[in-house]
Amino acid sequence: MRVDSASPIRGELVDNTVLIVEDDPETVELVSLYLRRDGYRVLSASDGLEGLRLAREAQPDLVILDLMLPRLDGMQVGRILREEADVPIIMLTARVDEEDRLAGLELGADDYVTKPFSPRELAARVKAVLRRSVNDPLDQGPPQLVYNQLTVDRRNRSVHVGEQRVGVTPTEFRLLAMMVREPGRVFTRDQIIDRVFGYDFEGFDRTVDTHVSGLRRKLERVMGDRRHIHTVYGVGYRFGDE
Repeated sequence: MRVDSASPIRGELVDNTVLIVEDDPETVELVSLYLRRDGYRVLSASDGLEGLRLAREAQPDLVILDLMLPRLDGMQVGRILREEADVPIIMLTARVDEEDRLAGLELGADDYVTKPFSPRELAARVKAVLRRSVNDPLDQGPPQLVYNQLTVDRRNRSVHVGEQRVGVTPTEFRLLAMMVREPGRVFTRDQIIDRVFGYDFEGFDRTVDTHVSGLRRKLERVMGDRRHIHTVYGVGYRFGDE
């Protein structure tokens, strides 16, 4: 385990702690460099068990989690972390298949980055996830959003269909809350990136599609054949009845 103290730059003080769970020391060193430059305190662990222990002890503000880890893989670590805390998780993966990305997001990850990746992009995602967890514009408005049998409760970040609770990730909750507020409106991918993810890098269309697919799948498990999230081909997504 390594702890790197951060020196803030550009006159900004960032008090957040980021835990990197990754077994490649070069990746850890490079990502740590970018995060330290942004003012974060960085901790790292090289295997899943150590990462889980450190997450429990240090209670970081965000976890960067590799999937392919010794002793305990990232899927297991992520699942345990999500059961125990609401800490944001950004998943690192060399797997590019849709099912692999969906599996990672369904375990509770807020975002994923595929290897090889740009450390600048990853640092931007860290900043965006932490920013929206502290000051979320989607928190404005009524405490409950209701559409037919679907209830989105912003007070306890829960989603219900009738009496049945639907387990969603923090990012899926933001996505659903945004769409339920304006049923019938078509949201472009760029609008979803801006409102839900909060960063402006290119190439995130597939990230949006993966989150939408995961959320749609969870809702349909409860609703059966009744679909509320619709694809508007070439444009984006719309929430509401057909």
